[in-house]
Parts: sequence; structure tokens; C-alpha cells
Amino acid sequence: MSIDNYKNVNKQTWNNKVDIHVASDFYNVSDFLLGKNSVPKIDLELLGDIKGKSILHLQCHFGQDTLSLARLGAKCTGVDLSDKAIEKAKQLNEELNLDAKFICCDVYETPNHLDEKFDIVYTSYGTIGWLPDLDKWAKVISHFLKPNGKLVFVEFHPVVWMFDDDFTKIQYHYHNEKPIVEEYTGTYADQNADIKTDYIGWNHSLSEVFQSLMNNGLQIEHFGEYDYSNYNCFNETIEFETNKFRIKHLENKIPMMYSLMGRKI
Repeated sequence: MSIDNYKNVNKQTWNNKVDIHVASDFYNVSDFLLGKNSVPKIDLELLGDIKGKSILHLQCHFGQDTLSLARLGAKCTGVDLSDKAIEKAKQLNEELNLDAKFICCDVYETPNHLDEKFDIVYTSYGTIGWLPDLDKWAKVISHFLKPNGKLVFVEFHPVVWMFDDDFTKIQYHYHNEKPIVEEYTGTYADQNADIKTDYIGWNHSLSEVFQSLMNNGLQIEHFGEYDYSNYNCFNETIEFETNKFRIKHLENKIPMMYSLMGRKI
């Protein structure tokens, strides 16, 4: 598998996941259609009052969080690499009679598909690991933010990605040493799903995240680390509080997520 073809490989991977994810308990689309907000509390607190604000949501998957923010009164645009995911997002938008806009393209190519500036750029949970170059990512964010606009970014902690799937040993490098090329059975939303996919990903250290944003005109105003995950998307987890998950044998010994807010200066 050539890493030069990573976009096509990963696009096919996400296209293969869409139907399984839409039908999964993990995404709980039935409750979402009835009005449940899918955006976690941490993210909502960082986003603040979004009524009337314009939001660009990068790597939005099939648009659940984008549409949740639209329900709260924001003017939302979602971007994702998967054409199947974007097709589903548009269907949901129409079904819910919302006014969100969805664009199918690679993150790096977004400026070629969209000519607009936003109050907020939002991206979260399992996003940057699909991108080889964070400087290019940060350039896109900076490009789309209005002066004084803010980035809200919540992501799984890079320490989590150092472990093997069952969290029994350190298997991967903390820093962006090289591409990770693997095959995966099942999916985080349904680990028993009859699906086998290839993927090409990259680990990104916190210093790489911070430096890329600061190099592209963002001032960091908030940074937080959390010893749990909002989502039950890993192996060997225990729910110790409602919608808060840890690795059973590691308890609260490792960080599992971080949040960051940056301001365009």
C-alpha cells in the first residue's frame, strides 16, 4: 500500500464505514433525529454562545455534530473527505429542515472549494491522525478564520495512540516518526461489524499541534487534558460516570483527551 495514495485509501475506508455508523448504537441516529444534541459538553462550553455565528466544521463525518450546532442557531458548513458521508449529511440536513451546507473534499483542498470566512473553526475526535502535515492543516484553519475568530479543537490525546489496541503495551512512537499503515477489523462504532479496512495515519505530538497553530497566526487561549474519553470507542473500557470512559486496567493513569482553543491574531 503506497502512502502516496493515502487520501484514496482513507476515503474508501470512511466510505465503507458510513452505513455501519449510521445504523450503530454508538451514533444513535434515531435519538438524534428526535432532537438529541450529539456534541459533548466540553466542546459546547468552548464553543460558547453560537447563535448567529458562522462555523466551519472540518472532518465532519456524516454531519451529526454539524447539524447539532445548526440546531443551536449557528450557520454551519461541514467538510469531509468521504462522499458517502457527505451524501448522508445532506440527507439528514434536508430531513431536519436545517440550513447547513456540506462540502466533500480533503481538508487541505478546502480553500479550493469554499470562499468564505468564519467566526469559528471546529474539529474534534479522531481527526488529525488522518493528516500527514499539521502545518498545512493549521494554514487552512487560519485561512478560514475571521480576525479574532476562534478555533475549537478537541482530540484524543497522543498518549492513547502510543498503545496497542488492547492497551497492554507501548507500540507506537509519540512523535510523528513515520506513517502508520495497517488493516483494521470492525470499527470503533461497532467492533463486531463485518468490515475490514486499510488505513494510513500519523501520530502527532502536542508540541507539533501547538507549534503548527502558533506558526500560522493563532494564539492559544485554552488548553485542557482529561483522564477519560467522552466516547466508548476503545477496547477494554469501563464507564465510571455517565458518558465518561477509561481503560479498565489503567484507570485514570493516562490522559485520554485534550481540548484547545486558539484565536486568530
